[in-house]
Amino acid sequence: LFYPDTYRFPRGTTDVALLKQAAAVQMLELTDAWERRVPDPLLESPYDLLILASIIERETAVDDERDEVAGVFMRRLRRRMRLQTDPTVIYGLGAEYTGNLTRIHLNTDTPYNTYTRRGLPPTPISLPARASLRAAGLPAAGKALFFVAVGDGSGRHRFSETLEEHNQAVAAYLKQLRLR
Repeated sequence: LFYPDTYRFPRGTTDVALLKQAAAVQMLELTDAWERRVPDPLLESPYDLLILASIIERETAVDDERDEVAGVFMRRLRRRMRLQTDPTVIYGLGAEYTGNLTRIHLNTDTPYNTYTRRGLPPTPISLPARASLRAAGLPAAGKALFFVAVGDGSGRHRFSETLEEHNQAVAAYLKQLRLR
């Protein structure tokens, strides 16, 4: 519920005062994103938008991909598919996560495991910035239902419409990882 930013404050400012400032900025940004959004019954409240934006924030650091990632998630939600996004699983694992996400983790049910549960997790998983908030409200149109990192260090993703295309993209990603 806090807006991620660099805050300037005078000496003696309390932690509570700084957190109140960050919460107020996040409320302004969230309200703006909610008002600019394309209305969709899948996002019933600004809090739902915040949750989706928090996932987008963790999925990509590439600003021009955020709306594509949002589009994939909205299409998956519309089809009642699971989101199957690793950052929610990692968040749900908490201190148990040691930096290596395994198949066991993906199959271990927690309230945040979007591999085992449909819909959005119960709370945000990160502090989303403006670009992710806006992307959540204005997802890209398209047909892609899957994405995977390219694996070249750019932070970019390959988007796919079919599971077959996605599996090929995953194979290319794993090959790229082995080369690195």
